[in-house]
Amino acid sequence: MAHNITEECINCGACEPACPVDAISEQGDVRVIDAATCTDCGACVDTCPVDAIQAP
Repeated sequence: MAHNITEECINCGACEPACPVDAISEQGDVRVIDAATCTDCGACVDTCPVDAIQAP
């Protein structure tokens, strides 16, 4: 199961370059994680300044 970006996302973009498999993209005014691509490595979690990314 993939990591999830919550409603607390401020769309700063810090998580996107941290993802080694390019599973994060911008959709509207938030970032989303493609569950089919995410490998649950957790690289994005520590980069989020508002703790909006949760582990499965």
